[in-house]
Amino acid sequence: MRAGAIVAGGRSTRFGDADKAVAELAGVPMIRRVAERLAAVTETLVINCRPDQRAAIERALAGLSLPVNYAEDPEPDEGPMAGIRTACRGVAATDAKYAFVAACDMPLVDPALVELCFERAAGHDAAVPRPDEWYATTHAVYHASAMADACERALAAGERKIIAPLEHLDWVVVEREELRARGSLDSFESLDTRAAFDAYADRLES
Repeated sequence: MRAGAIVAGGRSTRFGDADKAVAELAGVPMIRRVAERLAAVTETLVINCRPDQRAAIERALAGLSLPVNYAEDPEPDEGPMAGIRTACRGVAATDAKYAFVAACDMPLVDPALVELCFERAAGHDAAVPRPDEWYATTHAVYHASAMADACERALAAGERKIIAPLEHLDWVVVEREELRARGSLDSFESLDTRAAFDAYADRLES
């Protein structure tokens, strides 16, 4: 079984007072847009969030075609590595072995690239895209229990670099050329301001 995992526990500081995860993006909550794209290539979904977000996210995902499980942050505001850790722990509690971990602000995630990452992760602990000079760690496939353990070790060591857990894993890189041959690099676009939301809506209408 393949899982999708969405990391949504951040504070959305660039978005203002609202929670961007459930903010409407062209009439649809952004997290639902991410979830619906993941539903095309996964069989279960895990949402990492703060306890105070859960009710709103449950409403945003009501009626989704996939079963949804929640992995709440034991301590909020510990950063994206902790969010990935908690999401992967949630996946490890299901029947899924691998998970595609996505940030909640990536509504253009391309199911074809998700599929590619699952293929490349087979036999390894992770497959992480590198669409430019940076590794896309919140657009990657991880062996759930291995990544959760690696994140725990990195956090315990005081590491905050998001790639630090990978030092403990057998992982492969999915390079730009391979990504472009399979799908759209728009998949890596994140929307974290109201202006970005407005621009996205304008693109849909054009």
